[in-house]
Amino acid sequence: MTASIRLFSSSRRLVLLATLAVTAWCTAPTAFAQAKAEPLRIGFQKYGTLTILKARGDLEKRLASQGIEVRWSEFPAGPQMLEALNVGSIDFGTVGEAPPIFAQAAGADLVYVANQPPAPKGEAILVPKDSPLKSVADLRGKKVALNKGSNVHYLLVKALEKAGVPYAAIQPVFLPPADARAAFEKGAVDAWVIWDPFFAAAEKQLGARILADGSGLVSNHQFYLASRGYAEKHPQVVQAIVEELARLDAWAEKNPRDVASLLGPQIGLPAEITEIAAGRFAYGIKPISPAVAVEQQKIADAFFELKLIPKPIRISDALPGKTVAAK
Repeated sequence: MTASIRLFSSSRRLVLLATLAVTAWCTAPTAFAQAKAEPLRIGFQKYGTLTILKARGDLEKRLASQGIEVRWSEFPAGPQMLEALNVGSIDFGTVGEAPPIFAQAAGADLVYVANQPPAPKGEAILVPKDSPLKSVADLRGKKVALNKGSNVHYLLVKALEKAGVPYAAIQPVFLPPADARAAFEKGAVDAWVIWDPFFAAAEKQLGARILADGSGLVSNHQFYLASRGYAEKHPQVVQAIVEELARLDAWAEKNPRDVASLLGPQIGLPAEITEIAAGRFAYGIKPISPAVAVEQQKIADAFFELKLIPKPIRISDALPGKTVAAK
C-alpha cells in the first residue's frame, strides 16, 4: 500500500514537471520575442518627410510583423529633439544642419543615418511687412529672433557674413518658433530667422517679407539621426526606416497635393500654407556622402570660431561605422 502511494505521488510529480516544462517551452518564444521587440521611439517636428511618414502609417505596418511598436513624440525644434535623444527618450529623429553639431559638442553619442537633398528655399530671414529694413546689412544693431542651434542659425551666420556684418553686431534673441512668432508679431524683435512651415505661415498670415532665404548661402539639408546605441543594436530597424522613407520620397515627389493634404492635419495649418511649405521640401533620401560630411564640418568649424559651441568637433566621429572611445 505504501509503495503504491509513493508510486502514485511520483507519477503526479512527473506529470506536473512535464506540464511545467511544456508550458515553459511554449511561452519561452513569446517572452523572448517580447524582450527583443523594444518600441521604436521617433522624434518629429512640424515639417519634413518623417511627419508625412507618420501620417501614412507605412512604418507601423512594416514593423508590426516583428512586434515593434512605433511611438512618436513631437518637438518644437531640432535642439530640443536631440536633447531627448541624448538622454535616451527617443531613438531616431530628423533635424536640420546645426542641431547635430550643437548636440555633438555637448557630448551626445549620435550617428548620422541619411539626409535629404538641399532645400535652401525652405528657410529665410523675415521682417514685418512694414519694416524699414530692406537688406541683411540693415540688421546691424537689430534684434533678430531665432531658435539657438537650429538649422537657421547657420543661415544667419552666412547671410551676415555675405553682407559684411559681424555676427557680434546684431542682438540675437533665442526663442522657439511659437514664442519667436509672438515676439515678431508684437514688434519685440526686428527680424525672425525661421524654417517651413512657420516660414510659409508668416508669409501668408502676417505678410512677412523675405530679406534672404538660403539660396546661394546654405544647403539646408534635412538629416536623419539615431542614437549610436540604438543604431548598433537594431540596424535592421534603422534600415527599415530608411527604406520606407525612400518609398515615401518617390511617392511624394509625384503627388504634391496629396502630401499637402496629409501634412495639413499633422501641422495644424490651412492647405494653402501647407502647399507652399511642401513645395519647398527636397525629396530623395541618401546615405551621408563625404561631400555632405565636409559641409557639416565647415558649419561646425564656423560655430566654434564664433564661440557658439564650446569645443571643436569632428563630424567624422558621428558617421556610421565610427567607433567613439568612451569619455
